[in-house]
Amino acid sequence: MINSVRNTVLSVLNKNNYGYISPSDFNLFAKQAQMEVYEEYFSNYNKTINMENNRMSGTEYSDIRKALAETLESFLVSPYLVPLDYDFQNITRNRYYNPSSITTGSNSYMINKIICYPTVLTESECDGVQTNNLIDSTASFVGLVEEGDIVVNWDTLQTAIVYGVISDDTLFISADIFQNIGEFYYIISARNYVEPEKINQARMTMLNLSNLTAPSSLFPAYVQDNQFLTLYPYNTTFSVGYFGQVQCQYFRYPKDPKWTYISLASGEPVFDQSQPDYQDFEMPLEDEYKLCMKILQYCGISIRETEVANFAFAQEQHEQPTFSQQQ
Repeated sequence: MINSVRNTVLSVLNKNNYGYISPSDFNLFAKQAQMEVYEEYFSNYNKTINMENNRMSGTEYSDIRKALAETLESFLVSPYLVPLDYDFQNITRNRYYNPSSITTGSNSYMINKIICYPTVLTESECDGVQTNNLIDSTASFVGLVEEGDIVVNWDTLQTAIVYGVISDDTLFISADIFQNIGEFYYIISARNYVEPEKINQARMTMLNLSNLTAPSSLFPAYVQDNQFLTLYPYNTTFSVGYFGQVQCQYFRYPKDPKWTYISLASGEPVFDQSQPDYQDFEMPLEDEYKLCMKILQYCGISIRETEVANFAFAQEQHEQPTFSQQQ
């Protein structure tokens, strides 16, 4: 889609010789335009809720909220959080790094919920290697481990789900995460889980002053600061410190779009999506129009042509494809 958007933008600009936008400028404008469209999803979702409450929204094919929810859920991810001090000999309980490109692979726009799995069933070393299997001749998996439990390779921080208990010493798992004999593993129960409630720091201090209101192992809570996420109660009755024990479901930021190219002898860039840093827009196809109009607004400012910016802004205002809530 990114090449189609760029061709449209250049066609509008070049029609009256307004100017030329370089690939680097286009990529910058594309990033900002995509973020604008992304943030509009959340505000438009709120508008659809209000419309439903006022009986102004339809059902079935006219259900605007359903389509917006599907678009938003395409950015919803559920990685495991990385503990603060991940050391086998010294585990810092209940403190984890916030989602980021370094710890979870993507930055968090908004956390939807936290899921904790406080029960570690067993831990040991594998003494056999077989595709999609966990083999430990000293283990007793039957009666202890069930389908759906979480298996973690301590050495590589890879996770898998138990698909079946083959025998007392062998598990069939969802991914081939054990490559060498002697790799350390542990298994976390997925049956025993809780969803902590988010509390601000000031309120958490007040809640902890009373035994009646303090978070418990059945009703835990968490606070979030700039870098870390801390779970309560902060005691041995509710202790999580392993990778795989805290799962964070959040809306990630869209990846930065990048139009990649190869240059010919004449100097004219030619689109080449085989480049390793190529990244298309992550918006649905129906938002191509919005992206074009928003990029044109940035282009109009860049080349100091108010006519271009005004044209794009006017088109965006009365634009009504799919689910725009602008009236």
